[in-house]
Amino acid sequence: MFARDDTIVAVATPPGRGGLGVVRLSGMDAVAIAGGFLDRAASLRPRYATLARAVDQGAAGTVAIDEVVAVWFPRPRSYTGEDVVEVSAHGSPVLLNRIVALACAAGARLAEPGEFTLRAYLNGRLDLVQAEAVADLVDAVTPLQARLAFDQLEGTITEQIGSLHGDLFDLVARLEASLDFPGEGYHFVEPAIVAETLGRLRQRITELLAGAGQGRLIREGGQVVILGKPNVGKSSIFNALLGSSRAIVNPVAGTTRDLVTDVVDLGGVPVTLVDSAGIRAAGDPVEVEGVSRARRAAAIAAAVIVVLDRSEALDRQDRAVLEETSTESRVVAVNKVDQSPAWETETLPVEPGVPMVEMSARTGEGLDRLRDALQGLLLGAGAERDTPAVANLRHIDLLERARDALGAAVEAVSAGVSEE
Repeated sequence: MFARDDTIVAVATPPGRGGLGVVRLSGMDAVAIAGGFLDRAASLRPRYATLARAVDQGAAGTVAIDEVVAVWFPRPRSYTGEDVVEVSAHGSPVLLNRIVALACAAGARLAEPGEFTLRAYLNGRLDLVQAEAVADLVDAVTPLQARLAFDQLEGTITEQIGSLHGDLFDLVARLEASLDFPGEGYHFVEPAIVAETLGRLRQRITELLAGAGQGRLIREGGQVVILGKPNVGKSSIFNALLGSSRAIVNPVAGTTRDLVTDVVDLGGVPVTLVDSAGIRAAGDPVEVEGVSRARRAAAIAAAVIVVLDRSEALDRQDRAVLEETSTESRVVAVNKVDQSPAWETETLPVEPGVPMVEMSARTGEGLDRLRDALQGLLLGAGAERDTPAVANLRHIDLLERARDALGAAVEAVSAGVSEE
């Protein structure tokens, strides 16, 4: 259990060297402790930047170790709700760690991971959803992830859950009021109104959950596997989507034996792109294992890119890959359109609605269309306009449980159950 009456300190900027680094103190003694190692002409003023020197009291006397800027944020209007002092120094790990050590020597305690945000939650500066959003915002690697996390930090989910809670609280109050006057026969809410209210609240939760899958994909990322028979250009497409020569490209069939992975930003989703072994009946034990891994990766992927070579006639292996992926969310990449065609895209045995992109990994033709098709599969329409409200698995689970409970309540009311 964390103590809440002491003053904590930590480096608030990422590890490593930089132009600036910030040391943060939070607690009732933050100003006094900062004063112990800051040499300045005047006392710290609330919300004013004060130029000072960080000084070390050593055996040789007082030694200045850096010129810094200190800002005091008085409670309760600070990040944690406590007195907070932030010291901006030069971003040398040696200097920053020394400032932290000086603060600890003056009475502070080294903060545990996430403890500043924990104090913000405990002091009512953030609710639990917003506290979780802080971690998501720090961890965001794409603009869409950052937007989703910031929306939650701004309180989009909190506001909607608060509205649901308020309506439920009002309904419960009316039901309990009816229980207080059983002999008089007063009913502060009619069963039909109860059923209608519960059904409406359940529908609002269902609407919140409608974008949950998309939200989780944005928050957690997804996997896209490139499949096809050997030598159709899978590794070339992999490299083209990444923008670097990550996988070996060679005219010899079966070059890729194991899964090759890398992460790419695809329309705001951090996608783990997987280049796989060519799907075929192999005799080499190593290649057999590679094909098996490719199939297992495809089975758990958010989407699959099926690659076909249009410069060669479709064969049994091509048709087998199309058949194996018929139940997957997929894009068919018709590769090598820069060469003479052996068949027409319109003749492919693919069900309606499956995106088919004519492209050339060698020239780059159609690569943007492939990205757009994948983005459409992963995010659906309107992702750039409407950010999903729900993305956290914990939130999804709780909302699903609430929706189920409200459904059971609607059935109970319909069956004539009393207020009690």
